[in-house]
Amino acid sequence: MEPGSTLAYDPPLRLTPADAPTIRPTTMLRTTLLRWLALPLAAALFVLLSPTAATAAQGGPSLGDEIRAGVRWLRSGQNATDGSYGGGVAGTAWALRAFAECPDQYRVVDGPFVRKAVEYLRARQSADGSVADSGAKPEAVLQQTRLAAAALTLYAGPESAAALKAALQKLGPKGLEGPGWDTPTPFEGPEAARKRADEVLRLRDKDGMWVGAEGTVVETARALVELSRCERALRKAARPGAASPVEPLPASEAADAARARKALIDGGRFLAGVAPDGRFGAPGKPDAGISAVALGALLCVPAPRPPEVQKAIDQGLPWLISLQKPDGSIHDGKLANYGTSAAIMALARANRPEYAPVIARARAYLQGLQADEGEGYSEGDLYYGGIGYGGAERPDLSNLQMALEALSASGLKSGDPSYSKALSFLNRCQNRSESNDVRIAEGKDGQAVIVSGNDGGAGYAPGDSKAGFETVGDTRVPRSYGSMTYALLKSLVFAGLDKQDPRVQAAWKWCREHYTLDVNPGFPASEDPAAAYQGLFYYYHTMGRALDVLGEDTLVDGAGVAHDWRRELAGRVISLQDRTNGSWTNRNSPRWYEGNPVVATAYALLTLDAARPR
Repeated sequence: MEPGSTLAYDPPLRLTPADAPTIRPTTMLRTTLLRWLALPLAAALFVLLSPTAATAAQGGPSLGDEIRAGVRWLRSGQNATDGSYGGGVAGTAWALRAFAECPDQYRVVDGPFVRKAVEYLRARQSADGSVADSGAKPEAVLQQTRLAAAALTLYAGPESAAALKAALQKLGPKGLEGPGWDTPTPFEGPEAARKRADEVLRLRDKDGMWVGAEGTVVETARALVELSRCERALRKAARPGAASPVEPLPASEAADAARARKALIDGGRFLAGVAPDGRFGAPGKPDAGISAVALGALLCVPAPRPPEVQKAIDQGLPWLISLQKPDGSIHDGKLANYGTSAAIMALARANRPEYAPVIARARAYLQGLQADEGEGYSEGDLYYGGIGYGGAERPDLSNLQMALEALSASGLKSGDPSYSKALSFLNRCQNRSESNDVRIAEGKDGQAVIVSGNDGGAGYAPGDSKAGFETVGDTRVPRSYGSMTYALLKSLVFAGLDKQDPRVQAAWKWCREHYTLDVNPGFPASEDPAAAYQGLFYYYHTMGRALDVLGEDTLVDGAGVAHDWRRELAGRVISLQDRTNGSWTNRNSPRWYEGNPVVATAYALLTLDAARPR
């Protein structure tokens, strides 16, 4: 994953533009708490948590996590036949508002859980413009019409324009004014937002939902809207001001196999010193995702391994297996795809026959996560074939590439439908208009659009990029950037395409033309000089794996210079290793958990394994 919720590969965390409209928040607020741990190697381990409710300060779920859990519950209750929530107009309208205002700012194009709900409201409209349940009393008809019109306003577009206009005409001069759908005044500082969030969270029932006179769906949606309001206020208060300083990367030189081996052993010793039992995370709270990635990295240390490294592996893998759920997933309550994918890769790397049944069950779980017909998606849907973090979150290329590599490592044969479905999603992530049909209308008139570019690279998801957009008139194109383009390249290979396929060739061309080991390429020059260092170790990791899977030992860059990329990449990674304890840390950008030496070191070891000079 490009960084996301707990660990993350490609950033599920997104910085919010200063001018972002309040009704469309982006993603959850994150801050970094530095906790010094007494490690044998005297290393400092960063533990990333999200502030909000009191539980977050103690290592519990962040406010964004709490909101997403509620959104998952809402989504799971959609009527698969008519698309409604809660059995009627009020529940459907409130669910749509919760989806629009939550940190993931869902849109109609995001899938049937939104699209079919909007269609449901339109289908309940009468000739006089009212939108209401069959048999509703006159006063209820007016209230439900107001709720429906307000919801349609949040998803304004050409498809809903006529229905919204008719509903507003029915409401008359007062329009959307009325009780039940108010816009509260702003909080007076972050403390007020935290206090309100705690108050709302305490009102949940034993099942984690909100129950009231208007039913669980409406009350839960109301609570999620209020929590989302709190989350926006907290995120806005924490938005950084000044640009971050950067340190130029040290000089590097091509490395040979001996230097790579030593770096692997030193890094393995660091990780084993952090968690001798193979359970990585905050003190007393091991994290399944981080542990799975770190254990996979320890397995990259060449045998015979140092005793402490082998001990951490031997104790960590059984613990990881003990976390497997009846549905086959392997996680500790969060990031089910991420944890399961990382666990499969670690267990497959261990190559022990007794792990085969565990891997098989986990593989079946991953296949079930894919956005396909089973969840009401069709091939024309924007996110068809994708996989997200494992709950209701929007699919992304970072999670999908990790799942595809895990499926391949599990032994899933080429030609399996999971791969062909994934290609639909991969096509929509690549800036190649011949194979990318993305066209996302923006604004009430639908004239502004997001469309594919043509440089062959990739962003984070269909119509989305962590590197921002190139804008020409009313058209926006997601920028391609390094870590995701390499993630695309290796995913295309895992999905069964050969080197001659034009999609593979286009991605390979972008990688060659943007070859660099100094930054994560594609991020534009901005007020923050650290922007290009975001996800640097994740970039190295995806680069190494992609080029290794592609089977190319030499890369000729855009200037015609040939590179022995294995030796060069190994040399660059080794140049960033801490000589005192063997760890790695992204000093220029802690975003996406690379300020955590466990995460950065794991990425570095996985990179060295993929790029080990031959």
